[in-house]
Amino acid sequence: MLMRTDPFRELDRLTQQVLGPATRPSAMAMDAYRSGDEFFVHFDLPGIDPETIELDVERNVLNVRAERRSPAPEEAELLVAERPTGTFTRQLFLGETLDTDRIDASYEAGVLTLRIPVAEQAKPRRIQITGGDRPKQLSG
Repeated sequence: MLMRTDPFRELDRLTQQVLGPATRPSAMAMDAYRSGDEFFVHFDLPGIDPETIELDVERNVLNVRAERRSPAPEEAELLVAERPTGTFTRQLFLGETLDTDRIDASYEAGVLTLRIPVAEQAKPRRIQITGGDRPKQLSG
């Protein structure tokens, strides 16, 4: 049994008990990068039940919402509660060049991964140049 406590953590715990976890949503850590014709976004969501994750896109704004509940029963006396619980949210503004209709999401080992392809019309393409007859030079 752990008996050692940090007074500031105890103050944080008491504040969260009084104000409740739903008073302010917590942010989730994120990495994002482009590889080839896809953007990847990874959100750290350890201990989240995948059923609580909500993703929606409206006008190129991606909203991510997830909830982590305490594993302790309501009647339990908490001795230490350092892992954050409650609602986690994040909002991303996606560029016009991304294909929001083809976003792929997966959740594994506490990480939510989104694959967002670049829209076909935004991919670089080679333009064929056609030429007409060049005017002949007159010899004098």
